[in-house]
Amino acid sequence: MKYTKHNFMMSVLGVIIYITDLIVDIWVSVKFFHEGQYVFGVLALSFMLFGTLVVQCFSYSWFKADLKKAGQESQRCFLLLHCLQGGVFTRYWFALKKGYGIAFKYSSKTNNFMEEEIDQHKEVIDRMTDLSMLRLFETYLEGCPQLILQLYIFLEHGQAHFSQYSAIVVSCCAISCSTVDYQIALRKSLPDKNLLSGSGPKFTYLFYKLFTLISWMLSVVLLLFLNIKIALFLLLLLWFLGIIWAFKKQTQFCTSVSMEFLYRIVVGFILIFTFFNIKGQNTKYPMSYYYIVRVLATLGILIVFWIFPLSIFSPEYFIPISITIVLTLLLGIIFLIVYYGTFHPTRSEETKYDEIDGKSVQRDCRVRYFLME
Repeated sequence: MKYTKHNFMMSVLGVIIYITDLIVDIWVSVKFFHEGQYVFGVLALSFMLFGTLVVQCFSYSWFKADLKKAGQESQRCFLLLHCLQGGVFTRYWFALKKGYGIAFKYSSKTNNFMEEEIDQHKEVIDRMTDLSMLRLFETYLEGCPQLILQLYIFLEHGQAHFSQYSAIVVSCCAISCSTVDYQIALRKSLPDKNLLSGSGPKFTYLFYKLFTLISWMLSVVLLLFLNIKIALFLLLLLWFLGIIWAFKKQTQFCTSVSMEFLYRIVVGFILIFTFFNIKGQNTKYPMSYYYIVRVLATLGILIVFWIFPLSIFSPEYFIPISITIVLTLLLGIIFLIVYYGTFHPTRSEETKYDEIDGKSVQRDCRVRYFLME
């Protein structure tokens, strides 16, 4: 498996999106405080800090595990960098520095690699996969709540500032790009997985995730208008059920008990918004049940709104929202069926790799125990 120039450019794009998302979130938070909207400002800032702190915890834990595996002692400078919220940027620096040398040193058209070259490509791919996992965490922990907040403010006032429009657009881009990028990195780093190659599968997977997510977020926003307590209860209930599901499947992602507990809490939070295979097993029926419940919950929220309309929404305003929710949900389910029925790169048997000088290619990386799809 090679780390190419195209992979390097996509990694750079990932850095740009990550930094842009961070800057826009800070900008929106400052804007809220400046306008005296302290509740919205605190919420926006809290979402950002929550996602960042969790990501830094996992990043430092992985640094310690990698150093221990290499027989080295944990360095305090890494702990300080993560406490200063610089862990992810440190990872990007090392990964891009190494990736640039690999991508531009060896020709992407060369197929005959020496063992040393394969190890270097593997190292860069694993580093980028770690970053993809961290971005996925940050996107769903911070981006999804942030998007719900911005949509709520937009629908409540009927208009928004440029900063809020920017936050909505950037959050959608971050969620979309991080989800697809993670799937590409996942399949590139595991030899027993087919690559997610071609524009068709990538865009189909992107639209499946994006449309189902938008439909659900708009539904949650409507429920927040109806009753904030009921909406929060529903979200907490779904979070609790997601955590129970993670414990039931006995995930084994982290080496320490405390980090595994945190991982299962995060998995439960992600399952509020979208479905992931948390154990790498056949999830045809769990996924079907998940989206059946999603469809019923969405339709239930819309029916309640049609029966008990709120004065804040005029029919001319509520009808387009309802149509958007139904259409995006329908399109999301259609893209889901098309992806898993046509484009899903399944493999019936494990890929066989040629041996180099009597030594087989080893691909032991933590992503094997992470979220699948």
